This record gives sequence, structure tokens and C-alpha cells, in this order.
Amino acid sequence: MQRVAEAVADDPAGCAALTVTGLAELTGTSEATVVRTARLLGYPGYRDLRLALAGLAAQQQSGRAPAITTDIAVDDPIADVVAKLAYDEQQTLADTAAGLDTVQLAAAVTALAGARRTDVYGVGASGLVAQDLTQKLLRIGLMAHAHSDPHLAVTNAVQLRSGDVAIAITHSGTTGDVIEPLRVAFERGATTVAVTGRPDSPVTQYADHVLTTSTARESELRPAAMSSRTGQLLVVDCLFVGVAQRTYDAAAPALSASYEALAHRHRATRRGS
Repeated sequence: MQRVAEAVADDPAGCAALTVTGLAELTGTSEATVVRTARLLGYPGYRDLRLALAGLAAQQQSGRAPAITTDIAVDDPIADVVAKLAYDEQQTLADTAAGLDTVQLAAAVTALAGARRTDVYGVGASGLVAQDLTQKLLRIGLMAHAHSDPHLAVTNAVQLRSGDVAIAITHSGTTGDVIEPLRVAFERGATTVAVTGRPDSPVTQYADHVLTTSTARESELRPAAMSSRTGQLLVVDCLFVGVAQRTYDAAAPALSASYEALAHRHRATRRGS
């Protein structure tokens, strides 16, 4: 993988012109190694890396300042960075909201509201989103667990059954560590939900309900790990609020109790008291 990474760094234009087979031959590696390298660099696959290399090569030929994202250059003032990122986040949220299937969302909310137990799978940045959802559900008295360890995810999925819910969060929809436990949960009869930026990806094969996030704001150095998380968090908030509405009589007291239990940790204390 180091040889592949060095090759694309040294000659982005030349590598952009190569197929996955061609780059494997150039670096004396295998096609699988090239694909793994692309994923390690934050791209869903070699095709996405190849497009990024082509864009980088065009930028170098134009003489423009190197880009950190599609719109932000290394010499941009910090005020411009803030404004551009804020606009980008707004667009991601707007695109996700516009493309979100509210019928699928309502069905997922119904399943969550009545679930005996909810397991949420996610790794990397998506794992942070999985934790966010489970913490929200726990605050309103629902049994929920986030799993980022693939072994624990599968062993827990084996225990699921009809009446339980399993949610997989993966922007690319191709993350094996997330797909496998969702498949197991699906086969065990649990209601399954996929939160993904690619509705035709492998993870959706095992999803009863698919919630799609925006894919429009990806760039060379701001890949799924950053931009897609914004859309994922919006979907998570929609799920949580929907469940809180459905279970309000139980959720409101549980939320109040959780606030009260933590209140003393947020009060300022006097020195020596």
C-alpha cells in the first residue's frame, strides 16, 4: 500500500490515467491492494480515488493554490474558510432533507418506538454517529447499544429477534464490518435500517428501510469521514425526535430524570466546598 500511495503522490496525472489493473502492475502489487489503499485514503473505491487524482492533476497544471477542499485553497483567509464550510454544511443538510424518504423514515421510527432493543452499527466517523443515536435513545428510556467492534457487533446481532431493531450507518454502503452484523440481524428477524449515502449499495440488501444522506459535498481531502457525518446526524436527529413523539408519555419523564441525574455535574462549585 505504501508503494501505491507513493505512486499516486508522485504522479497524480499519470496514475489517474491508469485502470486499477494498470496501477497494480506499475507498483508491483495486486488490484486488491490498490483498492485497499484507496479506502485507506478515505475513498469508497479506486474509481473515486482516480477522479480525485484527475482533479488534482488539473489543478496543478492550472497553477492555482493547492486545494484543501473543492472550494477552499491553502491560502484562503480563515474567515473565508468558516464561511465556505458553513455554506457547505448548509447545503449538505438541505440535500439530505430533500432526498430523505419520509415514508421510510416514519416506518423506521415506528419500529424503533416499539423495539425491545436497538443495536446500531458504525465504524470510524459513522461510529460516532452510532454513539450519538444510542445516547439519545437511552436518555428517553429505550434500550440501545452502539457497536464499533465488528466481533461484538456480530455476536450481539445473533441475539436479536423479531421485535428488535438493527441500524447500520455507513456512507459508502460497502463497509463489511457494518454489513455483516446487519445481515445477521436481518436473518434473525429483526427490523433492519440502513443509513447510507448510496441507496444501491450492498448494505441495502439487508435493510428493511433505507434512509439516504447527501453525497454531493465530497471532495479530495474532505471525504465521507467529514461531510457525510453532517447528513447522518440530521437523519439521527429525525429518528430520535420521531421516536420521542411516539413515546412522549414515557420519554418526557425519562429525559427529565436523566437531566436531573446529571445536573450536579454541570453546576459550578466554589473552591474548597
